[in-house]
Amino acid sequence: MALPPRRGPGSPLARKAAQRTPGHHYNASFLNSADRSEILAWLGTLHPLWEERYSKHFPPPEGQQQRRLLRPVYWLGNWQFACLDYYRPPKGVQNRCVKAEPFPAVLQRQIEKVEALARRMFRGPDMPQGWHLNTCLVNFYGSRLEDGRWVDTARVGEHKDFEPGPVASLSLGERALIQFVTSTRPGERDAVVLEQWLDDGALQLFGGAQWKDQTFHRVQRVDTRAGHVMPPELPDFRTRRINLTFRYVPDAHVTPFAKLSPEP
Repeated sequence: MALPPRRGPGSPLARKAAQRTPGHHYNASFLNSADRSEILAWLGTLHPLWEERYSKHFPPPEGQQQRRLLRPVYWLGNWQFACLDYYRPPKGVQNRCVKAEPFPAVLQRQIEKVEALARRMFRGPDMPQGWHLNTCLVNFYGSRLEDGRWVDTARVGEHKDFEPGPVASLSLGERALIQFVTSTRPGERDAVVLEQWLDDGALQLFGGAQWKDQTFHRVQRVDTRAGHVMPPELPDFRTRRINLTFRYVPDAHVTPFAKLSPEP
């Protein structure tokens, strides 16, 4: 069933205006069909992993337990893991980002186009010196088999990307509703500033203080209406959307695996 027309930040007019908002860019047809097919073929060769949220280096907060993340993931360029607490400057920079495999040629071509666009869009403090997209998180959105029943886990809660400079994402499969939200009262982050459907083959690029520092973003839902089934085939998981999020970690903070600090 189609969503009813709405007014306010999430309305069609607001979404169109958001595409012209400084610091946020959306292109619904960024990927051509040949590149899309090549990316899907490459995705079919991957072996995603399930991350656990905590480790003995970064234990669960009091009252919380270890948990597996909602979806399988894969990292490219440089790896960051939930158990390392990701990259979070100014203090969380060491042993957070691990040098890994290079991008495949088809993704490197997309990165070069995105980087050229970003350098036209962003200046000054919004474009850090040396910025380039050197880390990519591949998220597999879908349903997980739990106790004999399929549970939809295709969502992401409110968060910020702390890596400096613009962030880019490519979407494949079912469309997803992303929202940028800000606080209305202490402890609340539910005032929607921008709402955007991310289509199959779309690029989203955002940066600057408004979208990186002053707002959180979340994937509120992922559609099922197009019937996409995405590769690779995974045990006990059905993927209907894949998102590749590209970010920048300063090269000085990227650690070869062999040089990670030893366990205490």
